[in-house]
Amino acid sequence: MRAVIQRVSEASVTVDQEVIGKIDEGLLVLVCAMQGDDEAQADYLAKKIAKLRIFQDEVGKMNRSVTDIAGAVLVISQFTLAAETHRGNRPGFSTAASPTEGNALYTYFADQLASLGVPVQRGSFGADMKVRLLNDGPVTIWMDSAER
Repeated sequence: MRAVIQRVSEASVTVDQEVIGKIDEGLLVLVCAMQGDDEAQADYLAKKIAKLRIFQDEVGKMNRSVTDIAGAVLVISQFTLAAETHRGNRPGFSTAASPTEGNALYTYFADQLASLGVPVQRGSFGADMKVRLLNDGPVTIWMDSAER
C-alpha cells in the first residue's frame, strides 16, 4: 500500500456538496492499495502512521505522534497514487488493486487506525471527493509498505 501523510491544522472532505468527514489538528492520509497487497500491508501502515512522530514537542522538535497530541486522521482513498508515469504523458494505473480489493483494504486500514485509538474520519471510496486541508509546516511524507 502507498500513503501520502500530511500534517494538518484542519481537513475536510465533501461529496455532492456535503461534508462527510472533518478533522481539526491531525493527519490527512491519502491511501492506495496496490495489486498483491493484503491486510499485512494495511496493518504495517496503520501502526507506522499512528506512531509517526511528526508533530512538534515543547521545544519545536518533531517528536510527537498523532496519538500524543490527541489528534485525528482523515483517511481518503486515492488510487492515483499507483500512477505509472515513466512512459508517455498519460499516467497508467494498472498496478492499483481492483476496486473491490482496494475498497476492502481501504476500509480495513481505516478500521485498524481506529483500533489503535486514533479518531478516524473517512472519505467515500470511489466517489468524486473535494478535499480541503490546511497543511501545517508544510509536512508531507510518502510511505510505501513494499519498502519496509
